[in-house]
Amino acid sequence: MRIPLLVSLAFVVSACASQTAAQPPPEQGHHQQAGEGHHHGGSAAHRFEDAEQWAARFEDPERDAWQKPDVVIAAMEIPHGGKVADIGAATGYFPVRIARAHPDATVYGVDIEPDMVRYLDERARKEGLSNIKAVLGEPSDAKIPEQVDRVLLVDTYHHIGERPEYFRKLAGSLRPGARVIVVDFKVDSPLGPRKEHKLAPEKVNEEMAAAGYKKVGERDLPHQYVLIFERA
Repeated sequence: MRIPLLVSLAFVVSACASQTAAQPPPEQGHHQQAGEGHHHGGSAAHRFEDAEQWAARFEDPERDAWQKPDVVIAAMEIPHGGKVADIGAATGYFPVRIARAHPDATVYGVDIEPDMVRYLDERARKEGLSNIKAVLGEPSDAKIPEQVDRVLLVDTYHHIGERPEYFRKLAGSLRPGARVIVVDFKVDSPLGPRKEHKLAPEKVNEEMAAAGYKKVGERDLPHQYVLIFERA
């Protein structure tokens, strides 16, 4: 996978945090969407080197109203003592919540922006969440340290290029019976990237099938879909 395929892991979930359902994000360029979250590398990608500055937006409490983190985490059905990887962890919106909800789990927060990884590592230590491990990934490889039971991608999937290739490679990081949970914006939602950059769930299903996955569940959020996959 070429580096320009992704938009930097911290951007895709992170920038979403500054938006609410009552305040749609402004229209911006594909690589600098104010309504998107984790950033995942890519050509002309904006750099998010000042994690403290971005945390105010990424961790905005108003995000909970539309992101529905409790619903997403429940849908993940994390097993006791499970291993979880959040690809596009940014400042830790989901890793922190998962670590608190499942203190017996190991949570890998993956990002390709070094300052985001530094921030998450420091945040985990400050908040006493020893089960969070911040991981510096690469645009073509999440670099998950061990095989995991669950992989979460929130507002990240639509930024990944050559997705079947990416997810075929990701399969090597999955334990037997592992699940990949994709959360992304509905095409008709006023939140998130511009409409032409959004993907319908049918497209996600098609691409994941091409990568060797099958859909085993789904959930509906106010502005997003949740698709759950296993290896076919």
